[in-house]
Amino acid sequence: MSTPVTSDSPTRKAFTMHRLGILVPAAVVILAVPAVAVAGGLFPPRPGTTVSVLPAGQDNPMIADGVAIGKGAALYKTSGLGPAALNTAAPAGSEARYIDTEVFPGGVLPPGVTITEAQGINVLRRIGENLSRAGLSYEDVISMRVFLQNPAGQERMDFNGWNRAYRQFFANTSLSTGKPVLVPLGSAAPATPMVVNPARPSRFALEIENLPVNGWLVEVEVDAVYPAKGE
Repeated sequence: MSTPVTSDSPTRKAFTMHRLGILVPAAVVILAVPAVAVAGGLFPPRPGTTVSVLPAGQDNPMIADGVAIGKGAALYKTSGLGPAALNTAAPAGSEARYIDTEVFPGGVLPPGVTITEAQGINVLRRIGENLSRAGLSYEDVISMRVFLQNPAGQERMDFNGWNRAYRQFFANTSLSTGKPVLVPLGSAAPATPMVVNPARPSRFALEIENLPVNGWLVEVEVDAVYPAKGE
């Protein structure tokens, strides 16, 4: 059983064109696009390319509003992935079992890093491995679905912790300069993100009563588009 808690839906006003895009229903994209963009020939996008729609007035938006996908674009969809049980010192089935000890040696979390944040980093590293095996990277991701479970002793999912993990891998560059935007890890001062990546997937997040593996707090699935030939 799942209970919707929140979704990511900033105001649909502005657009920008990327090799990567964001997947939402076509009708939404069309309604979101200014008439001048259509007249300028960006929509529909060229075969094999995508055009993403970003919220207006933001230099580093977290997600995009939508994407138009050109004819013939090759799409890759992952299964739902959770964190790997890398912290073998923690009991099987515990939340701490799914701390990535390559990132957090000994399974020890720095100040302010929540267990959801740590598991989110674990999951997104696994997503990166999955994409790499398919000949893709984080930059090719166009849409993301996130399922979060509330940590033990807490009434709600830790959305803030998840967002900090997400920013380590996605949506962490300035639109105006292209330079990385610093990201905090827990309560530490913002620093260079783990993976510098301009891609801003469309995204929704749901709170789930029970994820399929004991101890999981985060499960993620993504869609990615292969770059058009010659790009």
